[in-house]
Amino acid sequence: MPAPKTPSKTASSDTDAKLVRELADILNDTSLTEIEVERSGLKIRVSRTVTAGTTVQPMHFAAPPAVAVPAAAAAAPLAAVAQPMSSDPAGPAPEVGETVPSPMVGTVYLQATPGADPFVKPGDNVKKGQTLLIIEAMKTMNPIAAPRDGKVLSILVGDAQPVEFGEALLVLE
Repeated sequence: MPAPKTPSKTASSDTDAKLVRELADILNDTSLTEIEVERSGLKIRVSRTVTAGTTVQPMHFAAPPAVAVPAAAAAAPLAAVAQPMSSDPAGPAPEVGETVPSPMVGTVYLQATPGADPFVKPGDNVKKGQTLLIIEAMKTMNPIAAPRDGKVLSILVGDAQPVEFGEALLVLE
């Protein structure tokens, strides 16, 4: 009877190299300067050096304790988020004003808790520093503040919608 096969170091190192490349891509797509991941006892940290003249705002994230996720929950499909449709076949008219971009990849929430009033609605006047919405990233809730005083013209994202770095979240007049 042949001996059972053990995983080769090449397969493991290929997976590790792929993970490092994925983490490097995340650094390139965000304003982060360092990212660390731990999986099955393997800890990988990828960082980059910021050159002179580049401004990077420090971002602090609290690392949550490791939690086992049941396989059924991990395999569950994400719920689709309905997007408002324009009746104009050419698409919606561009908004006049300043868009507030997402500073990170994550999931946007328009209110503090499910069923609560939203932080802001179209037509609301906001003050600089006022919370507009929250983006959950790496199990940390990050409030997104108004960059200046203004009036909310429109909200461009839906509640619990995944967002990308730089994606427009809302428009301020």
